[in-house]
Amino acid sequence: MPLNLDSLFKAIDSLSRAILVVEKYKDSPDRDMLETVRAGVIQSFEVSYEQCWKMIQRWIRENRTPEDGDNPRTRKELFRRAARYGLIVDPLPWFTYGEARNLSSHTYDKARAESVYEIARNFLEDAQYLLHQLEEMND
Repeated sequence: MPLNLDSLFKAIDSLSRAILVVEKYKDSPDRDMLETVRAGVIQSFEVSYEQCWKMIQRWIRENRTPEDGDNPRTRKELFRRAARYGLIVDPLPWFTYGEARNLSSHTYDKARAESVYEIARNFLEDAQYLLHQLEEMND
């Protein structure tokens, strides 16, 4: 049964659009507006990351054995399997994305927000790749 990828597409699209807005206004003298939009990028990153790993897990359950889908005990193991199945290129950046997601949702300070923003920019390309792979393998 094909997976419904609409929520993943919308989350990644929202992240992409938010990053474009920040890039467009990065030299703006309105620092409050820029900080607010960056916060939106971080929120979109959190949602996109959650959608990605959950969709990977669903894809594995639907396209491999159910035990294989339920067996990864950690997200790191899940990302290693996703790389083995061709859904992602390399699991290592996904470990970093997970750490950034955890940091961003539990604490806030300006330096950390800027760091998570940069990670979110890197994440976007990998998330788009995952979405493409899921679309290609979605049968």
